[in-house]
Amino acid sequence: MFNFKSAGVTTTICAFTCALAFHLSTASAEPAEATDKVGATISEQTKAEQDGKSSQKRINTMDDEATSMESQYRAALAETTSLKAYNDQLAVQAKSQADELDGLNKQLAQIDATSHDVLPLLTDMLGTLEQFVKLDVPFLPEERAKRIAGLKEMMARADVSISEKFRRIVEAYQIEMEYGRTLEAYQGKVGDKTVDFMRAGRVALMYQTLDGKETGYWDADSKSWKADNSYGQDIKTDLKIAKKQAAPDFLTVPLHAPTEAQ
Repeated sequence: MFNFKSAGVTTTICAFTCALAFHLSTASAEPAEATDKVGATISEQTKAEQDGKSSQKRINTMDDEATSMESQYRAALAETTSLKAYNDQLAVQAKSQADELDGLNKQLAQIDATSHDVLPLLTDMLGTLEQFVKLDVPFLPEERAKRIAGLKEMMARADVSISEKFRRIVEAYQIEMEYGRTLEAYQGKVGDKTVDFMRAGRVALMYQTLDGKETGYWDADSKSWKADNSYGQDIKTDLKIAKKQAAPDFLTVPLHAPTEAQ
């Protein structure tokens, strides 16, 4: 330590000391202010970055929404195009159905007109069939009479269509036609006697009692049954063939001799 007694020196040292203290004080204040400025700058930068991130996030969200809306728009546009094509197709189908309905209505009108002509024709066909059965060889009389009665009952029913009536009557004609080319054996009655019948088409209808004591046939000339035991053995053979108990063979049957008028 220096101890200067001179007043001038003492004054100089004091001034130096004060200047030094002032300089030191100023030097320590400048770094603090700079630090505050740097901190403020960093804070502003951080805030700007956060604001930028928020803005980018909003931009990304808006971009996603725009992309989604564009996709929805394209889907709606495609659906609109598809619906338009579908509606056009429905319009074509509706027109086709309307034309078909119009055609059906015309057919129904024609059917009503046709029914007026068909019903009398069917009635005549049934009457002809009934008369034919009455005049025919009298085989299966109950079965054939029942068929005719069923057809007559059907013709009076309003719930049976014209086409069904026509089908049933034609079917009855076909059954009668089939009788003319088949061989058949069945049981029935001649008077009060139970007999075996043998039918060879419409050429011959013969019978034999179950005990074999009486044999006969239908006589077309007299329209009656005629007993004739000379065919006794023949009909036994014929019955076996008709019942498929014997192999097919020639049949011996009485034949109706045609007259000159026929």
